[in-house]
Amino acid sequence: MDPKLCAQDILRCDLCEDRVVQMYCNLCPMNLCMACVGRHVFDVSKKHDMVPFDLRKSKLVYPQCITHSEENCEMHCEDCNTPVCPKCVISEKHKRHRFKSLQDLVNSKKENIEKERKRLKETVYSTFEEIVTDIETKLAEIDGKYEKLISEVTNHGEEWHREMDKVIVINKEEINEKRNQHRDALNKHLQDIKKLVADVKQSISETEDILQSKEVTRSLSYEIKSEKFTKLPSKLIVKFPVFTGNNNQLKYSQLFCSITPLSITKEEHGYRMKTPEAVSCPPVKPLLDESELISTIDTGFKGLYSVTCLSDEEIWTHEGNKIMKLHNLQGKLLKSIQTKSGKMPRDIAVTRSGDLVYTSPDTRTVNIVKNDQIQEVIRLQGENRNLDICVADNGARAVVVVNKAGKLRFRYTGQLSTTKRYLFNPYGITTDSQSQILTSDFIKNFIHILDQDGQFLCYIDNCGLQHPYGLCVDNRDNHFVAECSKGKVKKIKYM
Repeated sequence: MDPKLCAQDILRCDLCEDRVVQMYCNLCPMNLCMACVGRHVFDVSKKHDMVPFDLRKSKLVYPQCITHSEENCEMHCEDCNTPVCPKCVISEKHKRHRFKSLQDLVNSKKENIEKERKRLKETVYSTFEEIVTDIETKLAEIDGKYEKLISEVTNHGEEWHREMDKVIVINKEEINEKRNQHRDALNKHLQDIKKLVADVKQSISETEDILQSKEVTRSLSYEIKSEKFTKLPSKLIVKFPVFTGNNNQLKYSQLFCSITPLSITKEEHGYRMKTPEAVSCPPVKPLLDESELISTIDTGFKGLYSVTCLSDEEIWTHEGNKIMKLHNLQGKLLKSIQTKSGKMPRDIAVTRSGDLVYTSPDTRTVNIVKNDQIQEVIRLQGENRNLDICVADNGARAVVVVNKAGKLRFRYTGQLSTTKRYLFNPYGITTDSQSQILTSDFIKNFIHILDQDGQFLCYIDNCGLQHPYGLCVDNRDNHFVAECSKGKVKKIKYM
């Protein structure tokens, strides 16, 4: 076997690339065999410092001084912003100037480059990988969605006379054209993102090369690039066309069906940069065909307004007075806390660390309970704009959702009855691990479940709810509903 190709081969001379390394030039730096030392030092245009290989120094490769070619620059003139050699330092040109060691500058620069590499690799690159996966998933869904559309068109067409076959063909062609437009749009978007991913990967590789390099000029000339990557691209929002059939079998092609236009838009802040603390998305949990009442907790309250989970076994509640109470799932009272103002809280919640939080409308404050001591967290001075937030606006009879910039994403005003429109009365609201929105309909005794884009999914209407008010979901996606008029909390399984 050729020793040069062996994975465990010993170090070879940089000049002849054959003999074993015995010497090392600290100033060049180069690995040399004894036979090549003379050939190397014969180059008198450079200084040399030959030592046995075992005594080699790990030194930076300093740039050669442009004024004094025989010297290397190991200092940096802060006033002139240029590397300087020892002769430059004592020259009249740099009199009274401030100097700093190039070694210190390189160390500082490499610390920043290391942060840059870590940020690019752990945050930017992984974010773009997730975006690519998201787009590829959407691409994989296209055929299934469009085949479903075609199937709906076909099934509807079978109910019509043969003379409508031509209309069916036209609609199929329209769907296939939209499919191609859809795929083309997503493929183009995917390629744009993959190009950005490649750029990020190249930047990571470049930073890793610089970090391993001893050349000063490479470190000093490096310019931070991660900022241009942190502005994420617009997220491509493509809405699938929807098939709408018409059962009025008149001989007019426009009455056969309608297909909504293919909607391709870009949402400016659709993607979010991944943070090191970000966790992976939870597994998808399908909704049950029929919700199941697991248990009922009797709090003994005359009126029950809010409920929030401390754990899978304990819940905080309040009944419309100044007292907030902690119960277990058997209804046993574990603890009571009185509001600081002595007035009723408007709503309650629990932080990740298990601290109770409540809003006080009379003082316009948000308060937190730590070790049974109440601290004011926020005092509102006037109207405010929240970030991502879902609101059950009972006065407007709507669920309103805005993004972090305060821009309206959607409004949900309930489902239309087949005979008349009923008055939607949302009171409580919560979200689950699937980003689904649950809101209580106080009058109709329903729980409405929406997806993250405000599309109605289903009702929870089979658990005997009476005046549902406050809502929460525990870590296992069990749904807790506070029945205002009964003073009871119902635990419901719906996924």
